[in-house]
Amino acid sequence: MRRAGSVDPEPEVVQHDGMSIEVTWRSSIDPADVARFSAIAAEWWDPKGKFAPLHRFNPVRLAFIRERALAHFDRDGRARAPFEGLRLLDIGCGGGLLCEPMARLGFAVTGVDASERNVSVARTHADEMGLDVDYRAGTAEALLAGGEPGFDLILNMEVIEHVADPGAFLRDCARLLKPGGLMILATLNRTLASLALAKVGAEYVLGWLPRGTHDWRKFLKPEEIKGFVSGEDLRVHGPFGVVFEPLSGRWSLGSDTRVNYLMTIGRPG
Repeated sequence: MRRAGSVDPEPEVVQHDGMSIEVTWRSSIDPADVARFSAIAAEWWDPKGKFAPLHRFNPVRLAFIRERALAHFDRDGRARAPFEGLRLLDIGCGGGLLCEPMARLGFAVTGVDASERNVSVARTHADEMGLDVDYRAGTAEALLAGGEPGFDLILNMEVIEHVADPGAFLRDCARLLKPGGLMILATLNRTLASLALAKVGAEYVLGWLPRGTHDWRKFLKPEEIKGFVSGEDLRVHGPFGVVFEPLSGRWSLGSDTRVNYLMTIGRPG
């Protein structure tokens, strides 16, 4: 399904591990990263596959999103679909791990990803679940160029560390917010702790992630996130730490922002 005014970028083909992969992007997108995730797109919904760490991480992300959105939009959390009537954009949606629970909470969900393969997997799974999600292969820049109506909530989760121009990407996302809208961002801090745990430990020691998933040099400090939107009419809150508890194997919110953190970016009404 395509909404009026939307513009999808023309796909291009890149090579990754000897495979020809069709991807779409605009200036902020890193095609190598798009190709890397495209190559393993079929595993998005396998809780024991290459995205297993994301499945373990998902509950804390969902709880944070729900709590912040309920407070921001003054909705009743006891309602069956508390966010009915609100538009949500999941930018860099991957296989739809956030889109589907957000649709169940009542949001009108648009999921956008630069990888055609990711979008295909996400759309197929949503159809199997009987969920109406507007999936598109494209970028934030393409949505802006197409005059896309604004969104009430934008999810920008574990994406910004994979783009070529994070400042332009974040500003484009923010410009898609309606007045009174909220963006929730999750990413990795560029610290020695994140180098040891999120890069070396997760990829090379524990094997939680495929090698090459992250480039530590592209991790972003919270003050850099704030700097990217300092000239915009936005209200930035956070960072809020997210920590892994080895004994329980679970993630939880905490004060430690040295590795993973969340931030909220609101546009005044």
